[in-house]
Amino acid sequence: MGENNYAKELDVAVRVVHMACSLCQRVQEGLVSSTSNDHVKSKDDDSLVTVADWSVQATVSLMLSASFSNQKVSIVAEEDVQTLSNSDSVGLLTAVVNTVNECLAEAPKYGLQSPKEALGTSQILEAISRCNSTGGRNGRHWVLDPVDGTLGFVRGDQYAVALALIEEGKVVIGVLGCPNYPRKKEWLNHHQSYQSMPKMSDTSDTWEKGCVLYAQRGSGEAWMQPLIHGNKKHTWSNSAQRVQVSAIDDPALATFCEPVEKANTNHSFTAGVAHSMGLNKQPLRVHSMVKYAAIARGDAEIFMKFAQSGYKEKIWDHAAGVIIVEEAGGVVTDAGGHPLDFSGVCT
Repeated sequence: MGENNYAKELDVAVRVVHMACSLCQRVQEGLVSSTSNDHVKSKDDDSLVTVADWSVQATVSLMLSASFSNQKVSIVAEEDVQTLSNSDSVGLLTAVVNTVNECLAEAPKYGLQSPKEALGTSQILEAISRCNSTGGRNGRHWVLDPVDGTLGFVRGDQYAVALALIEEGKVVIGVLGCPNYPRKKEWLNHHQSYQSMPKMSDTSDTWEKGCVLYAQRGSGEAWMQPLIHGNKKHTWSNSAQRVQVSAIDDPALATFCEPVEKANTNHSFTAGVAHSMGLNKQPLRVHSMVKYAAIARGDAEIFMKFAQSGYKEKIWDHAAGVIIVEEAGGVVTDAGGHPLDFSGVCT
């Protein structure tokens, strides 16, 4: 596979994820500073959905369709419009429409084109519902998790925006936006939300939060860009730095990540595996695919997740993170030591 085969796709995906991260930051700031929960809905699976989920999905759908208008853009994504279309969700839908239009108006800052005029409700609902592909081993499919780690998001903690491209059943590019990931790994602690972390000046290297990580299959490289702060236009040419996995190979010195949520993770089994491997350090429990970012950046060495019986993993929870870790020099397998299979049909 040639290294530049997906140059445009990767470039557009990185820019779109930057846009999505900016959108999420605005929504999260509103959520954690408000006592109202009008913008949070409960889904049937008891997870949480916010205005950000639908807004990101609409934005990514619209920008990918505009950027690749000569293709039939297939998108596999988590959200549908059923809840958003309910009669009791009028306020939520209005918030989504406003949020998407605000975000689209900023597209030129990211080197992308804005629509000529604000989009209406039907256009935005159509963009969300268009993300209804089931994937599979044939053709090209974008895979999106608009807000991975919604519980972390509504708590003002860690979450991620994840976008990957799968071609013929193989992940070929991955982009992972981590809006609350601090530059210093010491601040990556699940006991503290970003709200309670020390606030430094905007120019401080100690507390500069937010990054986008990305990689392309076969390049042998993974990269990280800082998020854009304020109204500055992104200097794409010199903002990226290469990331690599940790060189630590002694289990006694290694740090392992595991999910915060107990609902779909067997923490006790993970603890037993860690003990048998000789891992002595306390686990780093982090919401969302930020765990993959921690591994790719070398802030932790191991990510273990053993699901509770009956829980089915979703491709959008892993695709982007897996390719970034692999191109950063890491290895990702299932419990049997086999590579993860992203060619299945999502139902």
